[in-house]
Amino acid sequence: MNTLKVEGMHCQNCVKAVTEAVSALPGAKGVVVSLEKGEVTWEAMDVSIEEVKAAIEDIGFDASEPKCCCRK
Repeated sequence: MNTLKVEGMHCQNCVKAVTEAVSALPGAKGVVVSLEKGEVTWEAMDVSIEEVKAAIEDIGFDASEPKCCCRK
């Protein structure tokens, strides 16, 4: 599974828009958008993180890779 943080989602219409944008990409399967977590996850078959990020940004949201919270 791949994950991107999505900023700017405020309601279920936002969730629907992001879900549709990512699901429309060839190769993106199992798309799940969480309003509570502010993120989208998907199984990447033949779609890159950059393509998903661009699709989300094209509809007006900010997308970024989550920061690692691991400490060494």
